[in-house]
Order: sequence, then C-alpha cells, then structure tokens
Amino acid sequence: MAQFFHASTNTISRVTIFGTIFILAGLTWASLALNRSPYVTKAGVARPQPVPFSHKHHVQGIGIDCRYCHTSVEESSFAGIPPTKTCMNCHSMVWADSPALEPVRAGFRTDAAIRWTRVHDLPDFVYFDHSIHVAKGVACTTCHGNVDEMPLTWQTNSLHMEWCLDCHRNPEAYLGPREDVFKTGEATRSKEHDYVRQYGVAVEQLDDCSICHR
Repeated sequence: MAQFFHASTNTISRVTIFGTIFILAGLTWASLALNRSPYVTKAGVARPQPVPFSHKHHVQGIGIDCRYCHTSVEESSFAGIPPTKTCMNCHSMVWADSPALEPVRAGFRTDAAIRWTRVHDLPDFVYFDHSIHVAKGVACTTCHGNVDEMPLTWQTNSLHMEWCLDCHRNPEAYLGPREDVFKTGEATRSKEHDYVRQYGVAVEQLDDCSICHR
C-alpha cells in the first residue's frame, strides 16, 4: 500500500505542536510583562496637571508639611485634595500674577474646584484607608516614594495586589515610629523595635480578602 502522507509530515507535526506551545508561553510571558510595565501601571510616569504643581518646590524647597494640604490624611480614608483656598493662602501674595497660576485664581474667583489628574487611583473594588496606615506607622514615602524630589508627581509603585500583600504579609519590614510618618527621605525603622506589637497590628488578618475588598 502506498504511503498516504509524506515522511516529513511527522516532523512538521512535531514542529507545529512544540511551536504552538512556545508561542502560547511567549504570549503569556508578554502579557504578564505588559501588565507590570509602566504602560499599564503608569509607575514612574509623571502626569500632566492643569497647574504644574511641584512637590519638590513646596516640600523640599519651602518645607511645607504634607498635612497642610492633605488635611484629612490622619482621620479619613481619603488623603484629601486641597481646596483652591489653600493654594491662595500663599498665592494671593506670592506669584500672584503668574500666568501659570491663573487656573488657581479663576477657581478661587468662581468657587470651582481644579480638576486635578489622579496619580494614585485604585480600582473601585479596592478599599484603602489612609488613616489606618498612618496610625500604624506606615510612612508616606513607603507608598508614594520620595515625593519631595518630584517636580511633577508620579506613581512610584505598581499598586498591584501583590505589592499590597507584600506589606500585609511582612508588616514588620514597613512599620516605623508614628512621629516619622510625614518625614521625607528614607523611612525610619528599627529591627530592635517591634512596631507590630506596639501598634496592635493583627498580622493574621491582614491578608483576608475582606480587608481590601468590601
């Protein structure tokens, strides 16, 4: 009986099967890499704003404390966007005629909020409370990076769930004294001091789904 398929068919079949496996593996790797890239996470990407606000100038240069603008960060789940009046406390006298600050003056005159672009924007299905993290000794720089060195603000970390869980599962590596929470630069921690016990952190509950998904 004559051979129906050419002898090379076996080789072609093997190459096709293994090639498909490698292609699928490559596509999986590429999708995972893309999901962690700045293109998706926006980490390290400075966002354009209606007013070119510089944390480097206001925090590092002038020495303004985070809480002067983000007034609710210690009591609320939301850090708070400063009202235009807060800006005008200074800018009614400093750079009062600057063209770059006209949106601030216009907002103050009309009592209209400036439409800032959110930099750290979690999905709606994620619950995050600023106040509890501050109370437990998590420094601003732990999540937001060295904001005092940013001319325009960018997101330092991916904000992926795995990033949150790394802290929730190893809080002792991230907690420090409460009095240093709002300090700039590297967060102060001490291996000799048990902040987890001092602040009553329930480590066994920190990775429960209901902590962040409510």
